[in-house]
Amino acid sequence: MRFDERTEPLLEDIAQKIITCRKCALHEGRKNAVPGEGPQHARLMMVGEAPGAKEDESGRPFVGQAGKLMDELLAKSGIKREDTFITSVIKCRPPDNRNPNESEVISCVPYTLAQLDSICPAVIVIMGNVAYQIFAETFYLPKKNISDVRGKGFRLHSTGARILVPTYHPAALIYNRSLIPQFLDDMKTVQYHLKVLP
Repeated sequence: MRFDERTEPLLEDIAQKIITCRKCALHEGRKNAVPGEGPQHARLMMVGEAPGAKEDESGRPFVGQAGKLMDELLAKSGIKREDTFITSVIKCRPPDNRNPNESEVISCVPYTLAQLDSICPAVIVIMGNVAYQIFAETFYLPKKNISDVRGKGFRLHSTGARILVPTYHPAALIYNRSLIPQFLDDMKTVQYHLKVLP
């Protein structure tokens, strides 16, 4: 089967399901679900935890203060936002930006995994401890804090060449600027894998 004949759903189809989703209580308080944005065949996928207030307002990922810092650091690393698919594990904003609960994770993770299968990125960057723990549970990765695994490349089981690289969430960099050099180092690891993977 040729690549363009794959039967996985397109990102637009997944996004439509996310926008109309009512599987958990988060839909009751949202202004907009935030499916994510980027090219259908992006080689890099970046995944955060959940939308914040600005994202809920706009329906777009990482457009608040943390997103602006992320864009600045990606540009410094030679990574173009427009070439990257950017999303969060949870697609609707939890009240008061609290961590997602188990039912919300169970409801939402299948959408993120469907996006992963649809895009087939070479590299996935997981930003922040909450998002990493969800992926660690799903893909049997080491259950450690983000500070212990950041910058390491993990090959995902049964997913061919996909490499997962954990790093800090951009919001953490706002509150602790000393983490920025580590985030930039992690992006060097990302760039390395993007160059060597098919």
